Amino acid sequence: MPSMLPSSTVENYLKAIYQAQMLLPPSQRLVQMGQLAAALGVTPGSATTMVKALSESGLVEYEPYNGVRLTAAGEKLAALVLRRHRLVELFLVQVMGMNWTDVHEEAEQLEHVVSDRLIERMDDMLGRPDVDPHGDPIPGPEGEIRHRHFDSLLTCPLATSLVVARVVNQDPEFLRFIEGHDLKPGQTIEVERRDAAADAVQLRTRDGRTITIGTRAAANLLVDKATA
Repeated sequence: MPSMLPSSTVENYLKAIYQAQMLLPPSQRLVQMGQLAAALGVTPGSATTMVKALSESGLVEYEPYNGVRLTAAGEKLAALVLRRHRLVELFLVQVMGMNWTDVHEEAEQLEHVVSDRLIERMDDMLGRPDVDPHGDPIPGPEGEIRHRHFDSLLTCPLATSLVVARVVNQDPEFLRFIEGHDLKPGQTIEVERRDAAADAVQLRTRDGRTITIGTRAAANLLVDKATA
């Protein structure tokens, strides 16, 4: 068991590394230090100091000048932080009635202080959900997580009935944009056309409306094939 007690800073680092690892291409094993520092809003020097401490505690593998990766122990702790964060978000939306655009920052604070007992009670009250309001998977009580591959609106098939499964960008302004265009998780859509030259993706919503969004926004919307 790592000797370092988890603190909010430790948990933030582990979570940031975990989320960066999930996005690594198959050819890349390590998260680059510059990428980690940018994600956390700290200097590369500060990130390196912290990662060295995490390495000494057995939570990460650190290769100077190459990058960092979580150990099994670090991965489990990171997944449990994500579990708390995502269950808190869902609780705030479903039980407290907060808007999904506003819960990310609240959950960032609460994820470090809520007890395991309270989290289990929330999980039970919510019916053991699989995903949070943004479609992100909720890890189980032991940190286990079911990863599913989804296409984005840039890679999905055209003229096919699709369901929005996950919104990757959780910036409140972006979420309000998604909400305003009826593109929240669970909504049925079709991609009619992609125009690389115009940097645009044309969609048809369930009620027959045609909307056009930029490719940057489209890359942050993950979809699944609609079931009959």
